[in-house]
Amino acid sequence: MFRDYKYLHATDSLKYASLTAMVTKEVVEGTSKKTNSCARAIIWLARSVNFSIHLLEGLVKNSESSLQEMVEEAYKSTLKPFYGWISSAAYKVALRLIPERDIFIQLLMGSCQDPGYFGEDVMVLVSIVQPLLEEINAIFVGVPHYADTHILNETVTALH
Repeated sequence: MFRDYKYLHATDSLKYASLTAMVTKEVVEGTSKKTNSCARAIIWLARSVNFSIHLLEGLVKNSESSLQEMVEEAYKSTLKPFYGWISSAAYKVALRLIPERDIFIQLLMGSCQDPGYFGEDVMVLVSIVQPLLEEINAIFVGVPHYADTHILNETVTALH
């Protein structure tokens, strides 16, 4: 998928200088909703990153909640609206494998970092990633075929 976008850019770097132009090309060709389309891959990547950001923010803002509770909350507000029954079943299995909150944070921070800086590090990450998610969302809202596709909105019904 990425290879296709890279190829497009190499063949006509002016015409395909933006992600919007490349997604629009797939829409015009009628390939944007195919399983292996780049547009679809970008949407799912953005949704996954959005889930991760919600999870990390939840861990910072709700220090008394368990990791499992935060995963459930992030899942419900970001991925659940787009998951079919197979993905939902896989999520339920994965939910049983979640470590304790402190172990998870220590794994994220690594052995060389103080877990006390976790909240600060998360907020830096959010400040970097959130504008990128908003930009991806704007790209899809600006493409006629995806006008109702809001990656950052919990009420979206795209690609299903």
